[in-house]
Amino acid sequence: MPGKYRAYPEYKDSGVEWLGEIPNHWQIAELKRYSFVKGGYAFSSDSFIEDGEPVIRISDIKQDGSVSLKNCKCVSGELANKYSEFSVSSGELVMAMTGATIGKAGWFRGGKPALVNQRVGVFKCNDRYLDYRFFWYLLSSCGYQEHIQLTAFGGAQPNISDAGMVGYKTAIPAIEEQEKIANFLDHETAKINTLIEKQQQLIQLLKEKRLAVISHAVTKGLNPNAPMRDSGVEWLGEVPEHWKVISLKRLARKITDGEHISPTFTDEGMPFLSAKDIRDRTIDYEVNKYVTLEDGYRFRRRCNPEVDDILIVSRGATIGRVGLVERKIIFCLLGSVILLKPKTTTVDPVFVYYLLNQYSAKEQFFLASQASAQQAIYLVDVAELLIALPSLPEQIEIRNHLEGQIKKIDNLIQVSEKAIKLIQERRTALISAAVTGKIDVRSWQSPEPFYNYKETNMEAIA
Repeated sequence: MPGKYRAYPEYKDSGVEWLGEIPNHWQIAELKRYSFVKGGYAFSSDSFIEDGEPVIRISDIKQDGSVSLKNCKCVSGELANKYSEFSVSSGELVMAMTGATIGKAGWFRGGKPALVNQRVGVFKCNDRYLDYRFFWYLLSSCGYQEHIQLTAFGGAQPNISDAGMVGYKTAIPAIEEQEKIANFLDHETAKINTLIEKQQQLIQLLKEKRLAVISHAVTKGLNPNAPMRDSGVEWLGEVPEHWKVISLKRLARKITDGEHISPTFTDEGMPFLSAKDIRDRTIDYEVNKYVTLEDGYRFRRRCNPEVDDILIVSRGATIGRVGLVERKIIFCLLGSVILLKPKTTTVDPVFVYYLLNQYSAKEQFFLASQASAQQAIYLVDVAELLIALPSLPEQIEIRNHLEGQIKKIDNLIQVSEKAIKLIQERRTALISAAVTGKIDVRSWQSPEPFYNYKETNMEAIA
């Protein structure tokens, strides 16, 4: 750790290889000595109601360590009383015991107890010997998270047992020292979290600028002195006088969607992509779902994605997200993705991608999805979308302009994302150093004023 933190005056060998030396007065113990885990109850989906007593599921434990009840399921008060032993009280810690986010911990701070669903574990501590705040940071440390990964069993769906969660051997100081360490980490991680938040705000502003740059270019053009006219479409407003207002279907050779059946998946063969594989412009071909080549080519008779095709997510959390096929890879699609084949003799595919990423197009797709009982957009919604279209040479001019502008913005976003990663690594390293006794914070005092660090430079988005 940096030189501003000092070490303890005396250390001893912990006897634990990965832990190394620990402060002379700290004790080695497994967590089960001071805590145990109570697993949740397997509530049936039939028992969930719209309003009632909250049930915490893995998805309610957020990556930032909070526990959100905003979208949680609920059960009746009668059922909550019957299964009250599967509850978590304010100040206690919960953890995901299965799946891709195994080991994800949350600090529950609700006003009243909540229930926990299956595969969510609740840590119960003897608070005479283990401070919940210190314990929280211990669960966030590199050593504990590595322990979870090494102890988990199962293949694609890893699991951890309640015994495994508290089978972790570590160094434990006296309760008073735990509280001092927790106070120090509360303060220092709050500063770090604020820096992360500033970078996240910057990223959001850059993304908003990105969308504004695209929207202006594909609806107003690049010439600020061009004569304008009313498009006749409320959400398009004024457009350059020489542009055409037409429906999207007139730009397409074909508009279709992927398979509406669930195929038999194989370990290898033809990649089978779904909505989750469509990114902003890019497509993730590194999938874990494949179908046989025979099935794949049969599916492609209806929907055969090729280079320059546009992919549009039609349902799910990312409705309206647009991807562009820019690599010559043979794959097939699920029905949650709509495919549009542009008429490349009259329209530039990259320009079409930008057209579908403007404010108005996104808003129209959102409104169409809200009007659907299934909260989805359909082929007709894409086909009848009205857009303003310049000539092909002007499309290419706008595309080239946007490629340069968007690259600059994306580079700034990447810089901020890299900064967030480095700050997060520093936070994890600081937590790990404090809870394993590598730094001595016993005499640490909270400085005043609390917020005494530089604001993030926002000039980049001006």
